[in-house]
Amino acid sequence: MKGSKHLGGYLVCKLNFNCPLLLGVDPLFLLQGGQILRVSTALSCLLGTPLRVRNIRAGRSQPGLRPQHLSGLEMVRALCDGKMEGGEIGSTEVTFTPGKIKGGTHLADTKTAGSVCLLMQVAMPCVLFAAAPSELHLKGGTNAEMAPQIDYTVMVFKPIVEKFNLTLDCIIKRRAVVKVMVQISPVKQLSPITLTDRGTVTKIHGRAFVAGALPVKIAKDMASAAVRCIRKEVRDLYVNIQAVREPDNEAFGTGTGIIIVAETSTGCLLAGSSLGKRGKSADKVGMEAAEMLLGNLRHGGAVDDYLQDQLIIFMALADGISRVKTGPITLHTETAIHFAEQLTKAKFTVTKSEDDGSSKDAYIIECQGIGLLNPNL
Repeated sequence: MKGSKHLGGYLVCKLNFNCPLLLGVDPLFLLQGGQILRVSTALSCLLGTPLRVRNIRAGRSQPGLRPQHLSGLEMVRALCDGKMEGGEIGSTEVTFTPGKIKGGTHLADTKTAGSVCLLMQVAMPCVLFAAAPSELHLKGGTNAEMAPQIDYTVMVFKPIVEKFNLTLDCIIKRRAVVKVMVQISPVKQLSPITLTDRGTVTKIHGRAFVAGALPVKIAKDMASAAVRCIRKEVRDLYVNIQAVREPDNEAFGTGTGIIIVAETSTGCLLAGSSLGKRGKSADKVGMEAAEMLLGNLRHGGAVDDYLQDQLIIFMALADGISRVKTGPITLHTETAIHFAEQLTKAKFTVTKSEDDGSSKDAYIIECQGIGLLNPNL
């Protein structure tokens, strides 16, 4: 593979901008620094493979580790009593040597509004193979830009990932820059999943929220705009989007957002979401979320564009063949597949869907997982 090799017992990942890690992929792939760190560090921990990552985020205006990335690395190090060199803000090279994964209570703090959901992404696969149940206390942003909203994690990611035969509980202590508690029980082995038949949409629901000093009218305007947009294409279903103002004791700071979820007859969940910001009208926030949902419904996939990459690591670890039908393959998904294949030797194939009812943008991701066993159970 160009861009990474085994050297002195370490898997060396060279993330410099001029080094094509995956042939045929847009150079923007090389900017997926956070995604690469999350996937490779979690798999390093699970497989006991020392890891060295060089030229981290070399193509960014601020190269090197940011607080979000460092807090994730530190959490995985604590989860497995590992060792890390180069673990500091701005570092462009990190060496990680994993130890034995343990359960119990673990804390992680981004020290910024960095996403707690991204912290969860790197830690969760690791503690699934711990010796005992784990409780993760994650402090950071619950509804941050460029990351899954906590509502998405609870309403979409959780029920779908539990199809791998695992149990996950996520308790929101406070919103904004706050703490989330995640409880995870260890598994002996993950089961493969098949998500290829989307079925028909049976329900569309969601929540539009405001927090802090903002009036609930903004949430109502977001919800109304989203409903109007959805009804232009989906006319035969009632769309229920609740408008809520978060209680002051359950939120920190001021903000707005919306998430809309479509449930199907086969148990699939697809979503659209958006966050408000200064100068952005409530109508625009609502319509953005609605258009995102409608786009995910148009491609005919059984998962939405933001779930596909989050499933890759679980597919690689599961015992057997997993198949997922999705829309266009994202750069995050290509990144996750690439590093999952390199570190686990799982075999992935991505093919155009040939179902008569599928759009031309529907694909099937198939993976022969490695059937990783938890040695502690």
